[in-house]
Amino acid sequence: MIPQPSSGALDGGIHRLMARVYFEDTDTAGIMYHAKYLHFMERGRTEYLRVGGIDHGAAVKAGLGAYAVTEMQIKWLRPARLDDVLSIETRLLGVRAAACRIAQRILRDSETLTEATLTAAFLDPAGRPRRQPAEWIARFNLLMPQDA
Repeated sequence: MIPQPSSGALDGGIHRLMARVYFEDTDTAGIMYHAKYLHFMERGRTEYLRVGGIDHGAAVKAGLGAYAVTEMQIKWLRPARLDDVLSIETRLLGVRAAACRIAQRILRDSETLTEATLTAAFLDPAGRPRRQPAEWIARFNLLMPQDA
């Protein structure tokens, strides 16, 4: 049997994905490079969709469209370091016809290292905004935390 990568877990509307900081993620001092946080957040959003039952990859392959980050506010609070085990938290803040508003945090144990809010628009293959599939909107509404 071939082991499968973990997609994380969804609990109370918050998705958590664990990831380790590797040497390739750091500078020579062993501190995670600032752009790598965006990579980790992208993985968190992708796995959130997967665990939530939304097949983003199939939509891309079928020519339906894809999500693209159109806006992000991010704050780096503490550095991640080589070999740290991080938790990437993703939660939906709101859903509209052609976009989602998402909050993300990267934590080491209980310490928040980075926090961001962003808008991900659903785009057609030509890069124009388009309505998300109705079943995805319904699923997002079920996945939304009660406090959102």
